[in-house]
Amino acid sequence: MLHPSYSDLMKVANKDVEEGENKLVNSRYSIVLATARRARQIISGSEPYVAADEKSKPLSIAVEELHRARVKIVGGEEAEAEK
Repeated sequence: MLHPSYSDLMKVANKDVEEGENKLVNSRYSIVLATARRARQIISGSEPYVAADEKSKPLSIAVEELHRARVKIVGGEEAEAEK
């Protein structure tokens, strides 16, 4: 069993979306892409935003960062501006 669950991660990612607006994350695919991208950043040398021991894998760290709202998933125009 995956902890936290995809539904928990989606709730965290969408918590700042106001009622009536389109949800930022509406699929598991979005969660997978976001955590994979953050894991690649960690592998490349970016410091984790949560406490992690030497045994923690980059993907596990990325999932925990998202669950604790230390990273934010951005979409559309915001994502293009970051590139």
